[in-house]
Amino acid sequence: MPMFPTERAVRTTPEGLLWEPSERWVRGVKGDVTVVDSRHPVLVWEPGVPVPLYAFPRAEVREDLLRPAKNPPTDAHTGSRVFYDLEVAGESTGNAAWTFPAADLADHIAFEWFRRVGRGLDHWYEEAEEIFIHPRDPHKRVDAIAGSRHVRVEIAGTVVADTRRPVLVFETGLPTRYYIPREDVRLDLFHPTDRSTGCPYKGTAEYWSWRGESDVPPNIVWSYPDPLPAVGAVKGLLAFYNEEVDITVDGELQERPITPFSRKPSST
Repeated sequence: MPMFPTERAVRTTPEGLLWEPSERWVRGVKGDVTVVDSRHPVLVWEPGVPVPLYAFPRAEVREDLLRPAKNPPTDAHTGSRVFYDLEVAGESTGNAAWTFPAADLADHIAFEWFRRVGRGLDHWYEEAEEIFIHPRDPHKRVDAIAGSRHVRVEIAGTVVADTRRPVLVFETGLPTRYYIPREDVRLDLFHPTDRSTGCPYKGTAEYWSWRGESDVPPNIVWSYPDPLPAVGAVKGLLAFYNEEVDITVDGELQERPITPFSRKPSST
């Protein structure tokens, strides 16, 4: 009996890689050239890395654009030894692609994502929608739900936001984020920054920093002016890093969580 997609088990390799097939149509572009056009991608999780990447069957990759790497790294991507430079329109990108050492993935090629590491393919698409930073994890959920809880946010004893109409974002592996209407935020206490980050689940965020003198990390507030459809309810709302501010929900002060974003927030 054939397996349903939801019944597929994640495979494990002796090198510690986890992988599973995906049924999404994935394309990767460098400049105006489509380098990857795959209907049989594989999602790969490297040891200690919380987000996946894609690897693709060689037949669905423009191998004619790949050259053996001139200066391959020795400690990247779970001990991979075969790296490629990418040549497109006379421009060479070093170590843009590689093959994993696992026998299960020997016939697949993975690529760096420019918006994640500063080199690699410029744009990626799942079906007809562009995605950013890394592939979406099929085992992760991001739900934006309108609420009526009383949420108050304080920084150094100053109330900077107070609302009874938040949108709560529940994202696997992260604390609940409370998105607050601008009218309920003392935005005059913050100044906009030039920081911008991309998220494959929510879109592109803009940021504000605290104007006060307290020991508060920069870019403590963010907003998605044009979020992806799945989280459209957060459009234009403002969120604070729970890790660095005091948030009280329905009269109960929330414990500050310890996450990768503690002390120096860098993305949402």
